[in-house]
Amino acid sequence: MSQVTVKIATSTNEFAAIEEIRKTVFQEEQGVDAVFDFDGLDETCDRLIASLNGEFIGTVRIRVLNPEMAKIERLAVLKQGRGYGIGKKLMAEALEIAKSKGILEVVIHAQEYIKPLHQQLGFEEYGDVFVSSGIRHVKMRKVIKNEE
Repeated sequence: MSQVTVKIATSTNEFAAIEEIRKTVFQEEQGVDAVFDFDGLDETCDRLIASLNGEFIGTVRIRVLNPEMAKIERLAVLKQGRGYGIGKKLMAEALEIAKSKGILEVVIHAQEYIKPLHQQLGFEEYGDVFVSSGIRHVKMRKVIKNEE
């Protein structure tokens, strides 16, 4: 049985793994220029890391835009980790962290092919499809309900 864990990265080792995951997925697989991925904002974000059976396999970051809104971005899962629900677990944990910070709305710019995953988590599409780094994206948002 496969065990997936997701946590906020805190160690140099975890930050290095996040960088490698993003390089592999975005630059090597998708041809995204590093300057667009590594934008100098990582240090101001919560960066999550996922492990599959103890191996670092995926990542996402949460960037607070203002006291009520955050953007979840840089979702990446290595090929060998796909199909285990890791992307969905990363997104669900990111949403919980945003909620714990009092965030009321989360926005994403999702690659178009992965839109169904985000819809499962309650995100709704808004605006037109756009191309960024040669990849079709869609803007999505989710209002977070703070149930008491």
